Amino acid sequence: MTFRTVERAIPWEGQLMPDTNPEKTKAYIAGFLDGDGCVMYQLIRRKDYRYGFEIRASIVFYQKSQNEKHLERLKNLLKAGYLRKRKDGMTEYTIVGLKPVIKILKLLEPYCKLKKEHIRTAKRINKLLEREFNLKRFIKASELVDRFQFLNYSKKRKNTAKTLKDYLKRHKLYPRND
Repeated sequence: MTFRTVERAIPWEGQLMPDTNPEKTKAYIAGFLDGDGCVMYQLIRRKDYRYGFEIRASIVFYQKSQNEKHLERLKNLLKAGYLRKRKDGMTEYTIVGLKPVIKILKLLEPYCKLKKEHIRTAKRINKLLEREFNLKRFIKASELVDRFQFLNYSKKRKNTAKTLKDYLKRHKLYPRND
């Protein structure tokens, strides 16, 4: 009787460490992100910030809590973020912050299929924000953040580029064109 090798659905299933093939591991994580993940950029109201808002970047992976071990393995691989059990039986693995999010997205970019536009937009936002702070670039980045409302089919988004501009005008902070 001969046995054929069966490819495991999870590259490191049953192992303490992932496969020795990093490309395969990155492709698996990218597939996980495409299927059970979300890339989010949001304008968050911050009263302690000079211009009243911050741009928050997040990657979130979702699984039923009974499969939480898969999220724990992702967390061990990516070395960032935190796990949160929700009351509805789901667990989220969340990575927050411009630097860790863009680092992970660049790593996974060649393998992602469904999140390509998310990654392109995230990279454009990052390019605007990585240089010394400039209010005009921040406003342009906030306009790109608005694209995530449509990329993620978001219905509850309250803070938009218009919200930011209105705030800046009310507080006489809006940049002049001269």
